[in-house]
Amino acid sequence: MLIELGACTVADQPPSVAGNTPDHSPTVVPAAPQGSRTTPPVSPKRSATALPEAQKSSETIQPVVPKNPGRSKSSVTKKPGVVPPDHIVVVIFENEHRSNVIGNPRAPYLNQLARQGANMTHSYGITHPSQPNYLALFSGSTHGVTSNGCLRRLKKRNLGSQLHRAGLSFTGYAEALPKTGFTGCVHGRYQRKHNPWVNFANLPRSSNKPFSAFPRDYRKLPTVSFVSPDMCNSMHDCSIHTGDRWMRRHFARYAKWAKRNNSLLVVTFDENAGGSVHPIPTIIVGAGIQPGRNAERMNHYTLLRTIEKAYGLPPLGRARAVRPLSKIWKKR
Repeated sequence: MLIELGACTVADQPPSVAGNTPDHSPTVVPAAPQGSRTTPPVSPKRSATALPEAQKSSETIQPVVPKNPGRSKSSVTKKPGVVPPDHIVVVIFENEHRSNVIGNPRAPYLNQLARQGANMTHSYGITHPSQPNYLALFSGSTHGVTSNGCLRRLKKRNLGSQLHRAGLSFTGYAEALPKTGFTGCVHGRYQRKHNPWVNFANLPRSSNKPFSAFPRDYRKLPTVSFVSPDMCNSMHDCSIHTGDRWMRRHFARYAKWAKRNNSLLVVTFDENAGGSVHPIPTIIVGAGIQPGRNAERMNHYTLLRTIEKAYGLPPLGRARAVRPLSKIWKKR
């Protein structure tokens, strides 16, 4: 469901000490860090990072014959024999070690998904606290952000702007968002720190929608969707069991549909319980996905790079320094 960086900041480095304290405070501190635009190097070099490196395999995405012919034409260059997913939905939960979720009887549905799809055993966040992890996944950089403070809007490239430029589509769905295009910092159980797409000035306001607008007819989904549950259902303020029930209620039908309709569901977490040292749960389910435990090393940049490769998009920022996932696909 189914997770630019030309300039790297210290926020892109994982903490060297595992004992960070998870961010559970609902308070948003106004802060407005500004990232300056830098020109990406001509020959990208693998940047130094304490995170595990992605696997070096460059296996191509295996073709999946779509059953939904309604895909609109785009400027994306498609390689012969490779069919991009019709839809990818990425759902992002909060602050849990992989070991807290996978194998936990209080998370029966997430464990069911893990058995049905690629159960990533070495998936990592980028840093602590939450907000820079979301920015990294969506744009390939933390943009120097080191807090959960409400940001000024960024004029930086991101996955949404890439998709729009390629003639494809993106929408972010945030639970408890009061209305389409809302840019406030807090509203009830909604907090902007978990909504990366609202921070980019090059995306239309219509890209930022309440989760209540998520289509029931999945054929009407955008090419790529990000979904952010509210502060309770994301497991930030409430239990793993609460988040698991929410996931089943809202995505069990889509998970089944995706397998039959050339689409993917990605379930991941922003960080572990306070940092990036321990792995986070990441599960990828859908058409063409090889079920089972998968030991490919990955982080948020890897997931971004994998989505970009699926649609023939150039990697953003630090996603250039990692390889896309290659062993999640069934061999044909």
